[in-house]
Amino acid sequence: MDDRPRNLRTMISEAKDSCELMIDLAYASVYFGDPQMADEVDELEDRLNDLVHDMRAVCVLAARSPRDADSMASVLKVISSIERMGYAAVDISRIVSHRVGIPRELVVDLSGAEEVSHRVSLREGSHFAHRPLADFELPVAVGMRVVAIHRGRDWLTDVGGDEVLLPGDVLFLHGSPAGIGRLHQLAGAPSWEPPVPPAEGRASDLDRAIDVLVEMKNISTTCVGLAWSALVLRDAGLAAEVNHLEDRLDEMKERLETWVLRSSPAAVDPSSLRGLLHLAQAAEDLGDSAQQMVWLIENQEEVHPVLSLALGDADEVLVRLPVGAGSRVEGASLAQLHLDTDPGFHVLAVRRGGRYVYRPRGAEVLRAEDELIASGPGEGERTLAELCGWVLVDDAETGEDTLVPVGDTARH
Repeated sequence: MDDRPRNLRTMISEAKDSCELMIDLAYASVYFGDPQMADEVDELEDRLNDLVHDMRAVCVLAARSPRDADSMASVLKVISSIERMGYAAVDISRIVSHRVGIPRELVVDLSGAEEVSHRVSLREGSHFAHRPLADFELPVAVGMRVVAIHRGRDWLTDVGGDEVLLPGDVLFLHGSPAGIGRLHQLAGAPSWEPPVPPAEGRASDLDRAIDVLVEMKNISTTCVGLAWSALVLRDAGLAAEVNHLEDRLDEMKERLETWVLRSSPAAVDPSSLRGLLHLAQAAEDLGDSAQQMVWLIENQEEVHPVLSLALGDADEVLVRLPVGAGSRVEGASLAQLHLDTDPGFHVLAVRRGGRYVYRPRGAEVLRAEDELIASGPGEGERTLAELCGWVLVDDAETGEDTLVPVGDTARH
C-alpha cells in the first residue's frame, strides 16, 4: 500500500498510463510472438486492479452528499472504462500466452499500421549506451516512445527520463514507423527490414479479413485517444465521432467473422484463425470502453474537475491547436510535416467548419482556421504550437498557458 498513489488525481493518471501501456505491450507481444511480454501484461493487470479498487474506495469515501455522489459517478464511470480497456489488453496478450496462434500474414500487415510496436537492442559504443533516456527526447526525435525495457531477466515498465540505458538493454517502443531507421542508428543496431509475406500468397477471404483487422486495430486505438480528448476538452463533437467509430467497429467485426469462416476450409491450419476472431473481439471491446467514457459528454453529465487534472498529468498530453494563417503548417500535408516524428504528436482529428476529419491521412492538407486534436509528449507541445503559428505563454493569473500569435509575444 505504501508505494501506491495517495490521492485520486494521481491514481487516475497512473491508471490511464497503465492501461495504455498494457495495450501497447499486448499488441507488441502479438507482433513479436513474445510470451514474456504477454506475461508482463498480466502483471500490469494486477497493478491496475489494485488501482481500480483503491480509486473506487476513495470515490465512495468522498461522496458525503447527493451532489457529491452525482459528481463522483462520472469518475466511477471513467474508472470502469479504464478497467475494461485493461481487460481488452489482457485478451490480446492471451493470443500469445495461450498459444491461440495467428496467421503470419497478420504480423506482416501490422508492420504497416499507422502506429507500430518495435524493439531494438542497444550495443556498446552506441549513442544510447550509458546515457539517460531524457537526453534523447525520443518522442520528438524519432516519433516513438519507450514503453518498456527488458534488462537481463527484469522488465522495466515504469520508465522515466532519468533511466540510464545500458548495453544489452532491449527497448520496446510505440509510435510512428517513420522513425525506426534513425532509432536503429542511435542504438548501434543493424538496419531494419520489415517482415515479408509468405511466398505462396494467401486466400482472398483471409486477405480481406486481415486487412479489416489491421483497420480495426487502428480505429480502436483512435477511439481511445479521441475519448480521452473528448473528456478533457468536454467536446460533444469528438464524443459523436467516438460513437460513429464504435459503430464501424461493430460492422467490421461482422464482416471479418464472415470472411474468416469462408476461408477456414482452405486454411492449412484453421486453428490459427481463432487468433483473428480473438483479436477482433478485443478491438471491439476497446471501442466499447471508449464509447462508455464519452457517454458523460454526450449526455451533458457533470464531469468532475479531478478528471481533467488527472488526465493532464498523464505521460502524453492532449492538445487542441488552431492553424494560424501564414503558419508553417498552413497549406502543407500531414505527410510533408512529419508531425509524428518531430515534435512527436499523433493527429487524432482535424476540426474543419464544425465537422471532424478523424484519423486524417497523410494527404490531408491543413488550412487556416483548422483545429488539430493531437496527442503526444509534453516536451513537444511548444514546438507544435509554434508550427501552428502560436507561442504558449504562461498566464500569471490562471496558471495556464495561453496562445499568443507568433510575433506578438513582445506585448505579453
